[in-house]
Amino acid sequence: MKTLLCLFLLPIQAFAVQIATFRADVTPPVGAPLCGGLVKPALGVSEPLLALGVVLLSDEKPVVLCAVDFCEIRGADHMHWREVLAKAAGTSPERVALHSLHQHNAPLVDNAAQKLLPEIGIIDAAATEKALAGVAASIEAALKTPQNVTHISTGEAKVLEVAGNRRVQVIDGKVGKMRGSGSKDPVLRALPEGLIDPMLKTISFWNGDKKLAALHYYATHPMSYYGDGIVSHDFAGIAREKRTQEDGVPHIYFTGCGGNIGAGKYNDGTPPMRPLLAGRIHAAMVESEKEAKRVPLTKIAWRHVPVVLQPDPEFPEERMLKVLQNTETRPATRISAALRIGFIRHREPIPFTSLHLGDDVCLLHLPGESFVEYQLFAQQQRAGGFVCTASYGDGVTGYIPLEHSFIEGGYEPSQAYAAPESEKLMKQTISDLLKEQP
Repeated sequence: MKTLLCLFLLPIQAFAVQIATFRADVTPPVGAPLCGGLVKPALGVSEPLLALGVVLLSDEKPVVLCAVDFCEIRGADHMHWREVLAKAAGTSPERVALHSLHQHNAPLVDNAAQKLLPEIGIIDAAATEKALAGVAASIEAALKTPQNVTHISTGEAKVLEVAGNRRVQVIDGKVGKMRGSGSKDPVLRALPEGLIDPMLKTISFWNGDKKLAALHYYATHPMSYYGDGIVSHDFAGIAREKRTQEDGVPHIYFTGCGGNIGAGKYNDGTPPMRPLLAGRIHAAMVESEKEAKRVPLTKIAWRHVPVVLQPDPEFPEERMLKVLQNTETRPATRISAALRIGFIRHREPIPFTSLHLGDDVCLLHLPGESFVEYQLFAQQQRAGGFVCTASYGDGVTGYIPLEHSFIEGGYEPSQAYAAPESEKLMKQTISDLLKEQP
């Protein structure tokens, strides 16, 4: 499929760029569904859920980068959120990069799935709409006091003993038992890390010697444990908030391509592990800024590619409707069918975007639970550059594995809604978004 590349180049002087940072509480009320009804509803709150982000202002329309402590925002709801945030920022929806961190003790926003299963709690629509209004209001307030950006800095550091590939046990070409976000199985935990991206990457915005905000990127499922009904921004959020308190400026965390990555090699899923994992992420955040290289910000560019991924023909809508309508089937299976039907029926293009800062820094924004291989592929497209990848944009796709992953089997391909050949289109689009311009 041929994609349409919409390229906006903004050659500007550093002093013409401004930044506004925003922060909003999006914690769901007690009783609200979490993870789309796949876990216990909210019984209490361990830490508040937040929507954090920046608005970059220049001679062109503003760019919004927003990270939300939600499990997912999907399909028509992702479009709606981008439209509301764009209006608040005075820009257009295709210039809004909206990403969930993917914690599971957090809301999944999908009104279309709820309408298919009205008898099952998937979303608290009123609560999520209130949360969205709060994020929009925080953007409007932030834009009253933007600050000049003269420089950016980049740095990275290795995260020790957090991420591990979930698909490391392969027997006769097939994936066997898998470790998830937590695992008590000593055999699975003894298996190698497998393919990961061990580096946490950080980009900071500066006005002279004054730091204004920092963005962090790391690829793993961000859960230590979940399913107990206690709302939490988990270890990634804990590390992020500690850096914000220490530094006095906003720190914003984006989950990278963690579709096949989790903490199960190093995490037994017990409560004491949450602060330990948070400490390891925090240590990498601190280290990444120690080695940061600061350079003037002389230009920015925004690129947008609208993409339509085709549904997996192995799961036709008619069969999924039968699963959904079978009240004898367990609720989790019916919810999964509703989410897949949502993708089949959602034929609007999914936004793939990138923000280019200067000549070497690229921020890539992908949908769904993309496999880590896409993040590593993106880095290969700009050898010598600094590429940060945020996944978990529009969650309507579910997992986005590689084509051969469907042959290997395992959990992720069973929850991947797009066809196996989507890998080719994914990689072509990534290349289009990251290629150097003459």
